[in-house]
Amino acid sequence: MEKHLERGGDDENGNGESVLMRHEKKCRDVVFLIIFIAFWVGMVVNASFAFKNGDPSRLTFGLDYKGNVCGSKHANPDLHELDVRYWLNPSQFYDSGVKNGKLDLVRSICLMECPMPSEDTLSWVCLYPEGDIQMSVDDWIERDYDYFETLSPDMRNSSLRLQGPCYPVIFPSVNVHWSCQFIARASNASLQHWKQMGGVEIKEDIVLDKSIHQYINSHSAVLKRYAADIGKAWPVLVVCGGLIPLFLSVFWLLMIRYFVVGMTWMAVIFFDALLISVTMFCYMRAGWIGNGVTSSIIGEHDLYIHVYGREQNHLHAIAVLMTVMMALGVLSSIAIIRRILKATSVAAKVIAEVQALIIFPVVPYMIVAIFYILWFSVTLRLFSSGQILQNDCKSDCCAYDLGLKRLNCDTCCGYSIRYTHHIAVAILFHLFGCYWATQFFVACSSTVIAGSVAAFYWARSEVSHKTPFLRVFSSMKRLMRYSLGSVALGSLIVPLVEGVRSTLELIRFKLKNANAKADTCIEKLASGSSRCCVGFISWTVKSVNSNAYIMIAIAGKGFFSASEIATELIIKNIHQIGRVNIIGDVILFLGKVCVGLSSALCAFLMLDADKYRFSHNKISSPLFPVLISGGLGYIVARLFFGVVEMSIDSIILSFCQDTEEHHGNPQYAPAFLKETFNDQSESQRLIQSYS
Repeated sequence: MEKHLERGGDDENGNGESVLMRHEKKCRDVVFLIIFIAFWVGMVVNASFAFKNGDPSRLTFGLDYKGNVCGSKHANPDLHELDVRYWLNPSQFYDSGVKNGKLDLVRSICLMECPMPSEDTLSWVCLYPEGDIQMSVDDWIERDYDYFETLSPDMRNSSLRLQGPCYPVIFPSVNVHWSCQFIARASNASLQHWKQMGGVEIKEDIVLDKSIHQYINSHSAVLKRYAADIGKAWPVLVVCGGLIPLFLSVFWLLMIRYFVVGMTWMAVIFFDALLISVTMFCYMRAGWIGNGVTSSIIGEHDLYIHVYGREQNHLHAIAVLMTVMMALGVLSSIAIIRRILKATSVAAKVIAEVQALIIFPVVPYMIVAIFYILWFSVTLRLFSSGQILQNDCKSDCCAYDLGLKRLNCDTCCGYSIRYTHHIAVAILFHLFGCYWATQFFVACSSTVIAGSVAAFYWARSEVSHKTPFLRVFSSMKRLMRYSLGSVALGSLIVPLVEGVRSTLELIRFKLKNANAKADTCIEKLASGSSRCCVGFISWTVKSVNSNAYIMIAIAGKGFFSASEIATELIIKNIHQIGRVNIIGDVILFLGKVCVGLSSALCAFLMLDADKYRFSHNKISSPLFPVLISGGLGYIVARLFFGVVEMSIDSIILSFCQDTEEHHGNPQYAPAFLKETFNDQSESQRLIQSYS
């Protein structure tokens, strides 16, 4: 049979590199390395555009009639205490709601809190003092934004025609996501005072309430609030998405290293307990669990924000999904334990030989942490990088301009943020870049681990305890000099496949919504089958990639050649590989899920603090911070648990290659591997445990 690798002797060279790995060395897949470098140049340009044009405060706060962001310290006047948007003209508001529901056309102003009608007199909200209004902003705030008594007769008449500079407070309003939502029922006393003063007709209708409700809960507004929640909850992401997963991952690895048999039981029990805890918490937050028997266990039900329909539906869906996972987890626990216990002895021996690699994931962890800090900063600015432009009302409306001291028919409309198509492309490029970069960092870590373990295997373990870190440094050096292009190619394939999968899901979703008829059984079967096929292809690509990185580290081949070698070895030795790989497929997966769920649960608990419920950093929904914390926790766990997973896979593939080259009699295998694969009675017991 053709040998895939070349060997020149039986000794290890001086720098910790095995004889097997002294193959012809040259850079592989250079074209894709160049593409990857160009991609990073594009990411830097994208970030420069975001930092130049973006302002994360736009995601939370509205714009006033001058185009300033409420709460901004750099506006004129200073608005750092005025962060609530209030729409001034109720008639203009009503007309916009009836015509097209675009409230950006309505003039608004920034206030400290939403004004309420007075029962004794008519309250007013006047424009920022300037021009003939000799008053400071602080005095204007102390007067409750009302200087109507100081206006000239012409200004008063203009105000009674709802043209400013002062506007009556007729409808009560409440602060909803930093915008004052009108209550459609007008104050009778204020409306009576308005009529007595000769004011124009003001219509009261449910349109006022519905218009703001639709505006606040539009898809774009919800997406902006979710993005803003990430910025407000950054301490939660640091603690729950970074530090807690780091601690849990290191603890989990140490437990696997020194307490493997007990760790199997702990993994399943902890996994089930976390599923139950997160499920109950989701039900509580979604409002399905109130005061009653459960309250004595989980405490009083306290929704710290008003959950609107979309957020509530999301929590309901998560709760139902967690219920299904909880049921499957509990029912399969006994079967999982029975299948795993037989193989734990092999895992313990493998992990013991790669203990020097346990601290290696700290390096990619720090790199990933820095990357995500920068990535989230750019994300917030990209989502807020549109241009602030004044809207065209296309109607005969005028408003009083204190600076010009007259009515101005060119500035009676409000401002809005306009997003162009190139910003949408930049956001998609940025999201794709995150996925590719994450896969690249994980792939680099896996390749270094595989190279270090392969060096241990093919060197006959002669200096495994003398120079444990030298092999890691040598593997990193080989990666940097020869294999970055191959790793870039492998890490690119996964986001491309996932991108196609997401696009197909989006098309399926749109077609389903466009079709009013219910799907037939055949259509449902075809849809489900296609989704299963695409999911299987995605899983296959990820599996092939993982094994390709091992052969890249061992043989120094390009990505496609390494994939071919690895796939051929796996197919020929599927029974032997399957015996030990169950450790990586079950215990490590449970560990990753446990770390992710723990991060999500800790994020839930941290977001329950008053800081995120009532203060200036109040978040609109815990959904995104919790999901992102869980996702970051899973990524961190993947980096650390990859030590065990890649170590096992690397040794097994090396053993298969060694066995194939020496006609069934491996020459370089450690003693515990020979015992595992050559002891027929032990093999028979393992096979029976999997059947």
